Amino acid sequence: MSETTLRRSEAREHAFLAAFSATFQPDDPQEALSAHTENSEAVLDAFSRRLLDDLLAHREEIDAIITAHLKGWTLARLPRVSLTAMRIALAEMLYGEEKKPGVAINEAVELVKKYGADNDHQFVNGLLGSVAREQEADPAAENAPC
Repeated sequence: MSETTLRRSEAREHAFLAAFSATFQPDDPQEALSAHTENSEAVLDAFSRRLLDDLLAHREEIDAIITAHLKGWTLARLPRVSLTAMRIALAEMLYGEEKKPGVAINEAVELVKKYGADNDHQFVNGLLGSVAREQEADPAAENAPC
């Protein structure tokens, strides 16, 4: 049985949808992800699963990075779509193998344009861009959260 391989943008979207569904079961995100993949037409390929694995393994660090870049906001106030897109993008940017932050940011912005409110993509772009610039300025911090 051969594994399905999706285009990267599709793989990111499927990972995003699975991660988004898990936000409704924050006490057991792994269980929520499993239920989503069993009950959904969204196929997860190796890249999608890697994004989700990195997100689950580093969620506290990723959330700490997001929180450090919020001005006058808390994670709880962020729209779920925006938060999920940023989490997926940061998992890819910080822990993925390819290290293409521009691609991860662009894909997150496109997901928020598709699934989020009208101007949420601007906020997502700004926050992720700020993190990417910090990573460029301090390559030693590549895998070290703020």
